[in-house]
Amino acid sequence: MLQVHNLEVVYDDVMLVLRGVSLAVPPGDIVALLGANGAGKSTLLRALTGLLDVHRGRIARGTVTLDGQPVTGLRPAQLVKRGITQVMEGRRIFGELTVEENLRLGGHTNPRQLRQRLGHVFTLFPVLADRRRGTAGYLSGGEQQMLAMGRALMSDPRYLLLDEPSLGLAPRLVDQVRDLIVEINRSGTGVLLVEQNATMALSIASHGYVMETGKVVLDKPAAELLADEDIREFYLGLSAVGAGGDGAQRRSFRDVKHYK
Repeated sequence: MLQVHNLEVVYDDVMLVLRGVSLAVPPGDIVALLGANGAGKSTLLRALTGLLDVHRGRIARGTVTLDGQPVTGLRPAQLVKRGITQVMEGRRIFGELTVEENLRLGGHTNPRQLRQRLGHVFTLFPVLADRRRGTAGYLSGGEQQMLAMGRALMSDPRYLLLDEPSLGLAPRLVDQVRDLIVEINRSGTGVLLVEQNATMALSIASHGYVMETGKVVLDKPAAELLADEDIREFYLGLSAVGAGGDGAQRRSFRDVKHYK
């Protein structure tokens, strides 16, 4: 199990961004992490994958554990070898390289299984197999997202961390990405899914967490979150009273939340 225990993260030694965050991703499950921009979701992923120092951040308190063993402070390559891989927001592919070259870079920590992993990714994403010799920068937005996910899968991760995989995609492609996440999970990979598209995330997750201003303010089974009136109002844009009308006043989620 991938777990976070009372994590606090500071940027530039002055800005406290995460304030005692705790969550767990059981093996083989999909866990959704919801929250508005600035809630601290991406910072949490950076803490899990060793990328905080790139952004002048550090873990000030708390621990990250994998199967009960601390992995706090390990370098990104070490965490990838232990089975934790992230797909960052914005895809971050190498646009001037070919599709296959991008995938091979993703498998550099696991060279003995390179051919096997390539076959697995091409089976999962047939469009990448068709374009394996093509320049990655010429792919569509949806295809680039598939390439970013495929590149992460090349390391054969036990846990895949996805940061806004549906961002900027057309609804049809969002559905396609959702189905791919489910397929990846069925192969045994645990998924921590950071999404502002709460409906999509909660429809496939087993459990969900809600963050606001650096804290986890609510966690429940995903089905319960989907049925929660406060979640429906604040994250799904639905309200039992005056949905979107002039009489509806948007409150802070602080008025209804329960801090963990």
